[in-house]
Amino acid sequence: MRVMKFISLALIVVAVSTFAVAQQAAPAPSTTVKHVAIADVPSNDGKEMYNSYCAVCHGKDGKGAGPAASAMKTPPTDLSTLAQKNGGKYPSAHVASVIRGQATTPSHGSQDMPVWGPLFSSISQGHDTQVQQRIANLVSYIETLQSK
Repeated sequence: MRVMKFISLALIVVAVSTFAVAQQAAPAPSTTVKHVAIADVPSNDGKEMYNSYCAVCHGKDGKGAGPAASAMKTPPTDLSTLAQKNGGKYPSAHVASVIRGQATTPSHGSQDMPVWGPLFSSISQGHDTQVQQRIANLVSYIETLQSK
C-alpha cells in the first residue's frame, strides 16, 4: 500500500515535468499535480535522473522553483544551499538518507514529495546495487548545484 502511494506521487512529479517541458510558453501556475508512472532513467546519469525526478519541484538549478513548486503544500528545498547551511561542507550522507527515505524533511515522505528509495527499487526490480548507484549518482549531481 505504501509503495503504491510512492508510485502515485512519482507519477505526479513525472506528469508535471513532462507537461512543463512540452509547453513553449510558461504555463500558468497549477494548483494540482497529476499522477504518472515513474520513468526508468539510466542509473549512471545523475544529471538526467535529477532532471527527470527532481527538477520538476526543485528546478533545474536546484533553487526550489520548478514548475510544480506552486502546487506544493511545503515549498521545495533550495538544494543549492545545502553546503552553505552545513558550514560549507556538502552533507552527502544526509542527502542520500533523505532520498532513501531514512531521514525526514518537511516535504520528503509527505503527500507532496515521494521518497525515492522505494520508487528506485521498483524500477530496478529490487536490485539493491542499482538502487544504491542511482542514489549515489543523484547525490553527486546535487553536489554540483551548490552555490559557490
